[in-house]
Parts: sequence; C-alpha cells; structure tokens
Amino acid sequence: MKKRWISLFVENEIGVLARISGLFSSKAYNVDSLTVGESEDPTVSRMTICLTSDDKTFEQIKKQLNRSVEVIKVVDITELAVHMKEILFVKVNHCTEKEKDEVFRIAQVFRFDVIDYNKNTILLQCVQSADKNDDIIRLLNRMFVNRIEVVRGGNVAIESISMNDR
Repeated sequence: MKKRWISLFVENEIGVLARISGLFSSKAYNVDSLTVGESEDPTVSRMTICLTSDDKTFEQIKKQLNRSVEVIKVVDITELAVHMKEILFVKVNHCTEKEKDEVFRIAQVFRFDVIDYNKNTILLQCVQSADKNDDIIRLLNRMFVNRIEVVRGGNVAIESISMNDR
C-alpha cells in the first residue's frame, strides 16, 4: 500500500464531483485528499485526488475513472515531477503575550503568514507541502495542547516544467 496521486480533467457540470466521489465510495476506496477547481477552460475542472492503495486496486481505479463519461483525461502523477502544495489554516487560541510572540517567531522561521490576530488568538496560513504542514501541526499541538484549530484545503498539483529538461 502506498500513496497515489491522480489528476483528473472533468466536465465542469453539476453532479460530476458527486459521481466521481460516489465511484470511490461504492468500491470502498478511501480518498485521503480531493481538491477541485475550474481550469483555464471554464468548461473543464481539474481534480487532484490522493489515495492509498496497492498496485492492482490503483489500476482498477484508473480504468473505472477512464470509463466515466464526464472524465476527459486521467493522469497518474504519482511518479511524475510535480509542484504540490496544500493550504493550511491554524488558529491558536488562548495565547498570552509571550506565547503570541513565540508564534510570530515560529511563523517567521517556518515561512508562513500570520493573517489575523487579536489580544489572545492568532490565525496562521501555511501554503506548504502536506508533510511540512503535518510538521507545523505537530509542533503547534505540542506547544499549545488542546488550543489549536486546523483547517486543511487538500493538495493541488501541477506537472513540473524544468525538472524534465535538466
């Protein structure tokens, strides 16, 4: 079992996301991450899907997706050179002044943004790899036990340009 990544180009129509996610749930495939957004063509959306599976199951998934009427193109990006990022928001609650100063320092070191704060709460935004975001969550969880709220946006990915030409 390993993490796999698929980029799907699908028709940008009502119900397509439900049908694609229904395909996964009907076969008992678990999705680790799924993001969807309109592409440069407003009639086409691009989905980035992460799942954990074995080789045989992954091949079945790709075949089933290719048979779906709304799917224009299926790209297995698991082994490709890609740029992949995930947006993460972390709210740190009930901070003292000293703790707020420490959060500001951590944000500077790890290169993420403080996007909002008041006298005892700080809101951070991180656009990093999922692994780096995991590290940030673990760090903040250790420092501020039971005082953080986490919202993750899922991964988006695009094939690299320069990595293939070097």
